[in-house]
Amino acid sequence: MSLQKTVLIALRELLLKGEYPPGQRLGEVHLTERLGASRTPIRAALATLAQEGLIELASGGGYLMRQITLKEVLDAIAVRGHLEGMAARLVAESGISAQLNHDLEQRLADGDRLLTTGMVGYERHAEFIAMNERFHALILAACNNKALQRAIAANDRLPLASATALLPMQGTPEDALQWTRFVHQQHHMLVQAIKRGEGVRAQALATEHVEVAKENMYRAVSSNEQQPGMHLVTRP
Repeated sequence: MSLQKTVLIALRELLLKGEYPPGQRLGEVHLTERLGASRTPIRAALATLAQEGLIELASGGGYLMRQITLKEVLDAIAVRGHLEGMAARLVAESGISAQLNHDLEQRLADGDRLLTTGMVGYERHAEFIAMNERFHALILAACNNKALQRAIAANDRLPLASATALLPMQGTPEDALQWTRFVHQQHHMLVQAIKRGEGVRAQALATEHVEVAKENMYRAVSSNEQQPGMHLVTRP
């Protein structure tokens, strides 16, 4: 991995952890010392993060940590749903390969296994997130549409918008488990539609799938608990 890419990843992670509050200026000198890198890769990383929408240009030059609105996050989640719906339709219409069928079934089995544990604790939640990420990545990779893949990658750069940014389900433990089961049941239904070559149904299911993430965002915003990344979101 190139130095520039390494610096970009490290700086993005630093900002998402809440090291710098919204409105704070991001000084190049400070960041070079913090990350142990020269100004050239730091400048390139800042420019990329501004394009992603995580930071913004300051009026007097340089960059500021940006406050993200709830609407921006919800809009990005909705866009992801439509893009992933298109990917699912393309896979269904082109026909599922034996390898993809095996890989998707394995992800479904992983999710089923996790749900039998009751999804207690953040460790189980982290495992479910990893399963969810692999599941969605498989369908996206199989759609064979690079423009669509690039569009999803760009959209996912907004904090909390991607499938990998799934927050712990809000509410009581019983309520959270019920929602998580519903999410995984949607995974099962989506795979069945893809296997049957039902492109329109696969697209509708994938688009609808993100509604749970949107509902969960509303709950997280109204919650008193500080979830990862939520410090960046303006609460109505």
